[in-house]
Amino acid sequence: MTQFVVVLDLDGVTDKSALMDRCAEALSLPGHFGRNWDALADSLTDLPAPPGADGLRIVVRNWRPYARQRPGEWEITQDVFAQAVDRVPALSVLLALGGSS
Repeated sequence: MTQFVVVLDLDGVTDKSALMDRCAEALSLPGHFGRNWDALADSLTDLPAPPGADGLRIVVRNWRPYARQRPGEWEITQDVFAQAVDRVPALSVLLALGGSS
């Protein structure tokens, strides 16, 4: 099974607005992406796997500073990722350890 890997690097992300911008950029979300939790959830479940790939793997890097600075937002972010993965079996979201600790 071949999965296409996208890195979502949260280095420097300090709030929801920056998180949404980073998601839009890294995941190549459409210009009409609403930059809110519901829009992110919908976008994650609509992400197509590139041709020749059996699925999509999103690797989230440098997430710890954002998680410490905005624990409530980070909890929602994790819930959004988890719900998307539950709805789309070909989608994986992985949190990279290391880096900014």
